[in-house]
Amino acid sequence: MNYDLIVIGSGPGGYPSAIRASQLGMKVAIIEKESLGGICLNWGCIPTKALLKSAQVFEYTQHAADYGIKISKATADFGAIINRSRDVAGGMSKGVQFLMRKNKIDVVMGTGKLLRGKKVEVTDDKGKKTEYSATNIIIATGGRAKQLPNLPIDGKKIIGYREAMVLPKQPKKMVVVGAGAIGVEFAYFYNSLGTEVTVVEYMEQGLVPREDKDVSKELTKIYKKKGMNILANSSVEKVDTKGKGCKVTVKSRKDGKEQVIDCDVVLSATGVTPNTENIGLETLGIKTDRGLIQVNEFYQTNVAGVFAIGDVTPGQALAHVATAEGILCVEKIAGHHVEPIDYNNIPGCTYCSPEIASVGYTEAAAKEAGYEVKVGKFPFTASGKAKAAGAPEGFVKVIFDAKYGEWLGAHMIGYNVTEMIAEVVVARKLETTGHEILKSVHPHPTISEAIMEATAAAYGEVIHL
Repeated sequence: MNYDLIVIGSGPGGYPSAIRASQLGMKVAIIEKESLGGICLNWGCIPTKALLKSAQVFEYTQHAADYGIKISKATADFGAIINRSRDVAGGMSKGVQFLMRKNKIDVVMGTGKLLRGKKVEVTDDKGKKTEYSATNIIIATGGRAKQLPNLPIDGKKIIGYREAMVLPKQPKKMVVVGAGAIGVEFAYFYNSLGTEVTVVEYMEQGLVPREDKDVSKELTKIYKKKGMNILANSSVEKVDTKGKGCKVTVKSRKDGKEQVIDCDVVLSATGVTPNTENIGLETLGIKTDRGLIQVNEFYQTNVAGVFAIGDVTPGQALAHVATAEGILCVEKIAGHHVEPIDYNNIPGCTYCSPEIASVGYTEAAAKEAGYEVKVGKFPFTASGKAKAAGAPEGFVKVIFDAKYGEWLGAHMIGYNVTEMIAEVVVARKLETTGHEILKSVHPHPTISEAIMEATAAAYGEVIHL
């Protein structure tokens, strides 16, 4: 069968691409080897948020007396928490099935492989092969947990994020290797339920090493207060899994000293690697670099009519990035005038507790780029709403260009900040200045007014500090 567009992969890049193409009048097929919605809906963004919410609710019960509420001691049912997460993921995947039917998109279950002549061969779970052809093809096969040579994932004692979401039993002790978003989220989840957690991070900055240094310091302070062991600027040299548990040898990159940590399970959270093997790239001669498909600003590969989006391309491996890339790609295919994505205005969110959200330059990066900056910081200890919510930890930090008032970046750590970052993204898109933020009246009392307060601090006009 011939289509205007075939999309390989139904994750947050693939299925929005298919829907947008259908809206624009194209005949579309989408190929998926596992579950509609891809990793994000089934094993990433959505089910992890369900786990984290359970952990947060359990934490609330531990501190109910702080809110004037007396309850009997609550216990966490690990199995029920896992089941709730899977139910949420299953419901979202069914939602994507509905969207495919609604938009008249043909869903082909199986593993897709590119063939010459703009064809895709699909092998179903019984080994049957069927060929489909299309005028255009989008590769949206996503990524998977990266494996380090000295940390091979066996799915039992050394696990990736998928196994971490469905462990049959809560571990008493866990070592998390990697302190990016995935690492700190799972560290929070398991620590909240009572697991003894050690986090090992290779980078000197420690927790969330890609965030502003002030955010990293704040999260480290909070995690240590929660009882986690944080080993920054350190590497895992080896893991001995011969016995009942694991013996993890960790080496300090500062002084070379080694220590051995006993645990039940090791979570490898060292990043994502693209799913670009065995999909026919070599057959077509599609250019790659370290496994990533090389594309132009409209996601066209070096082969006419073949495009790639999301985690298989260079750039941020984020669900919302893949969605934006897919929609832009399809609109370009349809002949629309589109503007390339500004990757410096992509928000990043981490859903540990407290949450982290950021966009644009860090303070250090802005200075390195040659800007003279105005920096403002507003702690949530000074926020009436945050204090009332029992969430005084964290702050909002904003960075402006001193010369023209351009909003260079914002970095937040605290209660509900992932819901606040969009204000900054929109403001930066509209080229809003600091003075315009100051004159935009924010409601009181809210958590979000901390953005205005931080801006006021940058300009020496802060009222509540």
